Amino acid sequence: MELILKKTIDTLGEVGDVVKVKDGFGRNFLIPHGKAVMANKMNLAILEQEKSAIEAKKAEIRSASEALAKKISGITVVIEHRAGEENKLFGSVTSADIAAKMAALGVEIDKKKILLDEPIKTLGEIMVNVKVGYQMNTEVKVQIVPLTETKAE
Repeated sequence: MELILKKTIDTLGEVGDVVKVKDGFGRNFLIPHGKAVMANKMNLAILEQEKSAIEAKKAEIRSASEALAKKISGITVVIEHRAGEENKLFGSVTSADIAAKMAALGVEIDKKKILLDEPIKTLGEIMVNVKVGYQMNTEVKVQIVPLTETKAE
C-alpha cells in the first residue's frame, strides 16, 4: 500500500514523503490517526500543489533542530546522587532526571528524546544521545557526582 505522510514518522519518513507500508499498518493505524492519506491521483495532485509549503516547513524544522543540537552539544549536565561503595548509586539516573536537569539549565527537552539504553547506575561521566529532530541526534555530557550532604550539628 502506498501512502502520503501527513506527519513525520521516525521509522518511515518526513511530511510529504510517499512511502510503501503493509496494508494493515496503513489501514488500521496511519490513516485512522491522520498520519497519512492514500497515494491516489487526487492526493498526489494536492501534494504537488503544496510541495513548496511542505519544503519550507521542513527547512524551518531542520534549522530549529540544528540550533537545538548546537545548544545542547555544549552542555554538561551535572547530577548529584547518593552513592555507596565502588561508585555504585543508590537507585539510578534515568532520562527523566536528565531532562529535569536540562530544563533547569534552560533547555526544554522531552524525556523520550533522551536515548538511554538503560538507567545509569554508577558515578562518572557518560555521553548520552539526544534526538533533536528527524534522523538528527547529538550528544550531551552527563556527569554523575556523589551527593554532598551537609549535616546540621
